[in-house]
Amino acid sequence: MSTTPIAAYALLSDRHSAALVSRAGSVDWLCFPRFDGPAVFGRLLDARAGHFSVRAVGQATVTRRYLDATMVLQTSFDTPSGTLLLADALATGAASDPHRLGATAPRLLVRAVECTTGEVSVEVHFAPRPEYGLVAPLLTAIDGGVLVRGGADVLILSCSAPLQIAEGAATGKFPLQAGQRVLLGVQHRSTSEPFPAPLSATELDAALRRTITAWQAWSAAHQGYQGPWQELVHHSGRVLQALSYQPTGAIVAAPTTSLPEAVGAQRNWDYRYTWVRDASFTLEALWVAACPDEAHQFFDQLAVSAAGSVHSGRELQIMFGIGGEQDLTERELPHLRGWRNSRPVRVGNGAWNQRQIDVYGELLSAAYRLFDQLNPDHPGAGAWREFLVACADTAAIRWREPDQGIWEVRSEPRHFLYSKLMCWVALDRAIALAPALRAQHKVPGWQATATKIRSTILEHGWSDTAKSFTQSFGSTDLDASNLMMAIVGFLPANDPRMLATIEAIAHRLTDERGLVYRYRTSGGVDGLGGEEGTFLLCTFWLAQALALAGQVDRAREVFNRAARYLNDVGLLSEEIDEATGELLGNFPQAFSHIGLINAAWAIAEAERVPN
Repeated sequence: MSTTPIAAYALLSDRHSAALVSRAGSVDWLCFPRFDGPAVFGRLLDARAGHFSVRAVGQATVTRRYLDATMVLQTSFDTPSGTLLLADALATGAASDPHRLGATAPRLLVRAVECTTGEVSVEVHFAPRPEYGLVAPLLTAIDGGVLVRGGADVLILSCSAPLQIAEGAATGKFPLQAGQRVLLGVQHRSTSEPFPAPLSATELDAALRRTITAWQAWSAAHQGYQGPWQELVHHSGRVLQALSYQPTGAIVAAPTTSLPEAVGAQRNWDYRYTWVRDASFTLEALWVAACPDEAHQFFDQLAVSAAGSVHSGRELQIMFGIGGEQDLTERELPHLRGWRNSRPVRVGNGAWNQRQIDVYGELLSAAYRLFDQLNPDHPGAGAWREFLVACADTAAIRWREPDQGIWEVRSEPRHFLYSKLMCWVALDRAIALAPALRAQHKVPGWQATATKIRSTILEHGWSDTAKSFTQSFGSTDLDASNLMMAIVGFLPANDPRMLATIEAIAHRLTDERGLVYRYRTSGGVDGLGGEEGTFLLCTFWLAQALALAGQVDRAREVFNRAARYLNDVGLLSEEIDEATGELLGNFPQAFSHIGLINAAWAIAEAERVPN
């Protein structure tokens, strides 16, 4: 089984696919040619599922960082005999247009290892296992590297150092002295494409340099936030950009599958898809952290992907494949033992056909925030205008219905307060956008329905017993998503009912560290057994709500409490293990970085404009 802590990993991305690299210099997760493609290195989920390690031989002190304003990783191995630097990147291609980062990505992993002082022996172990470890490929030595064939994948390892092939792996050890450098690369092709030749060191170096320049150009063109935790906000913006799929603008919730919410339990899901909710939240966060000039791409793609549903009176599908695919049927991979024996490992996501009526609110909220970036004059504008109007109309019809809610419970539908709230948001933002959407004639009907939703929430969402707004109508259970009532402007954060809800969550829905749970799983609302960790997004929501309530010192304290769990290269997972404080869940998690950005912004605004 895989035992490496989740926090030990760093992310690489070319905006098509992603890799995770451990502190030991091992690529333990890499999916080609897309985020949701089958892993060719999968040791993250099973020790037998393939990896690609480059490291110093013997004992070493390891430190890591991303090169300035990039997602290019640098790992330093300090040994008794010298220092080794390892640079890792998924090549993005040229940087001629910072708004098209990754458009010419060559499907290439670049690894550059250099001795900077003394002499260090380097060990390479290249053991690909395509299709999530199902395929034991054929490795053949060729001039300049190794050809890998097996299943539907072809890999070409470029390496100028001598390697030996045995038992499905290419391995080697070689010394480097100060000033010496070796470059390695892995190219991917399908069996229907011509095999490329191995790349020279000069070509690999050029690809690495282009990638550094491309990320720095994107950061310079997009990142203008100035305020508290500026470097964290900028870095989180780059992480969110790294989780976006360049061809469509789709945004994955995380680049991994089946990293568990509790060790050894069944709460293991595939997050390599684009949720309408998560993508909308991401675009709003990028408005703060990175000015998403490419937002129209996402709305264009979504309008096309969902055209067959909302326009025909059906519900909006809550999630899609990153290329617009609609069938995300879930299956299990029983040959994988999972991270720390957390089974099952899943591919696909069974929530794809759930009813979650909150998505209309998140979508229209993002459109409202980002309307200046949507380019209403470009050729696809008519499609997304019609789509957004249809979403508002659907929210006005569906808001009375029970659903599975934001947390995608796998039990019977309920009247979740958050879902009703976001239907109100959908109509509130549609009313504000009505002139731009050319839908002024719909405003009276939208206003009447929004008023009805508001009165229903205030009447049925509050519990005198809990002294708080609660998870669903008639319930006394707390839910951290109700903090959004203040964040979206449904109630002022200093409204007595809102303040009571904030305090109830802060004191009764937290662990001993002060981190916030989504809800208490002991009530059985989600239809799943076992427990889960505290949720970082919810902790950042608490900080944001406190800032909106004018309690800036408490907001800062809660923010720092959550930010303490950033790993050494500034990445967050979904949850924190209550017992150990370890990162849990898929990694890195867009939701967590969204929460960080929005909470920092809210605190900055509260400090800029007191009260």
